[in-house]
Order: sequence, then C-alpha cells, then structure tokens
Amino acid sequence: MKTLQDIENQIITLTTSIEVNYPELYVMLDENPLTMPDKLHPNMTIEIMEDYLESLKQILKQYTKTHNKS
Repeated sequence: MKTLQDIENQIITLTTSIEVNYPELYVMLDENPLTMPDKLHPNMTIEIMEDYLESLKQILKQYTKTHNKS
C-alpha cells in the first residue's frame, strides 16, 4: 500500500521532470484547474493526492501527444 509520502515523492519527481523537460507546460500547471485545490486549506488524503498525481500524468500525456518535442 502506498503511503502519502510515497505519493508526494512521485509528484515531486514528476513535476521536476516536467519543469526540466517541458518548462512551457510547467508554467501552466499553476493555473490549471485540475491542479488547484478548491478549498483554502484542503485535507490531503492519499486518495486526493493519488488523484492529483494521476491528473499530472494525464496532463503530461496529453501535452506530449499534441506537442512533438524536437
């Protein structure tokens, strides 16, 4: 079973990879509704963080499909 720390580490690894390899996408993550919590102080559960990680993966997958990296 994954722990919250495991998921957070995966998120950090993925966002770092996006920052390095796709800086133009990284800039947009702060403004993406999928990556912004809808509460001022959200309670971060494993499920919420897994959903967040999955949304990042989907954003990257869609971006790489539509933007060929030369």
